[in-house]
Amino acid sequence: MQLEYFQLIDRIIALDPGSRSITVEARVPQQSTIFEGHFPGYPLMPGVLLIEAMAQTSGWLLISLLNFERMPFLAAVKEAKMRTFVTPGETLTIEAAIAHEGSGFAMTDAKISVGGKLTCNATLTFRHVPFPNPDLRGHMEAMAKRIGYPQQASS
Repeated sequence: MQLEYFQLIDRIIALDPGSRSITVEARVPQQSTIFEGHFPGYPLMPGVLLIEAMAQTSGWLLISLLNFERMPFLAAVKEAKMRTFVTPGETLTIEAAIAHEGSGFAMTDAKISVGGKLTCNATLTFRHVPFPNPDLRGHMEAMAKRIGYPQQASS
């Protein structure tokens, strides 16, 4: 996890287009300037970044299901629940599955667990469009390699 670059996913553990689901892993860094203000003496991963981690996980699922031809953008967050705190050094297991899709939109149910315990969950809505430019697609292809995106998933 590289918080300063908004790269919240470390690796894809499982991507199953048949069940339309994905599981990824992300390790919260021990040190980050974010923790200096959130909160001094009691560092916690901000809830908004947990939601973003679920969104990025869902995004990789959608990119796969859309054959790496369209880019998903977060459009709405519903029913987000923060159930417990996430602290520096913890490893997040993030799961997402398609709840609904159609007409250029998709909804996912996503959740984060730490050590098998549910930490947070949300229903997320995405708008997906053709990649706006070759630079973004190239960046996403490079990110896919970094996090272990399975090559056969986009074939």
